[in-house]
Amino acid sequence: MTHVALLGDSVFDNAAYVRGGADVITHLRARAPEGWGASLLAVDGSVVADVHAQLKRAPAEVTHHVVSVGGNDALLQSGILGERAASAAEVLSRLADIAEEFESGYRRMLDSARAAGKPTAVCTVYYPRFPDPLAQRLAVTALTVFNDAIIRAAVAAGVPLIDLRLVCNEDADYANPIEPSEAGGAKIAAAIVRLVSGHNFENRRTEVFA
Repeated sequence: MTHVALLGDSVFDNAAYVRGGADVITHLRARAPEGWGASLLAVDGSVVADVHAQLKRAPAEVTHHVVSVGGNDALLQSGILGERAASAAEVLSRLADIAEEFESGYRRMLDSARAAGKPTAVCTVYYPRFPDPLAQRLAVTALTVFNDAIIRAAVAAGVPLIDLRLVCNEDADYANPIEPSEAGGAKIAAAIVRLVSGHNFENRRTEVFA
């Protein structure tokens, strides 16, 4: 029997943002084939390092891990967007430092998830929906370094990936600038079902789902 564990942050743990509507885990349980199970281990506000503790809470019946985390790590570094710099090279050097630190932690997390012996998939960080065009443009650009790290880690580990930038691509997919709405959660759940149903995990090869 397939039993999917959702790990990470509020991309999956979004009940607080749908105002009584269906959250991601509810959509997943409704859309999953008969006989599937699903557990929500993700916790709103979590960063990459928190996933290690989430993995320890996984029920014995879990067969697959799906991880969506990294957005809060990016938020914690968002102060760089307002810092003064003497040159573009200085900004890029600082971004490179942030990217290296993030990728190192992300790879350790992914190693832990795979060490449990369960097929594992990861997600990119979707773009926010800031009303201010400049803030939106800066955020999208800055997220490039985080998503590049996630994709590199996925390819190196040979695990499939859900590109949430392509899944949550409409304003209606967001309850606020950074959290998924009920509509967005439905699309995320559908992508999870497509991945777990359609990917051959034995190939140890990265495939992108959207």
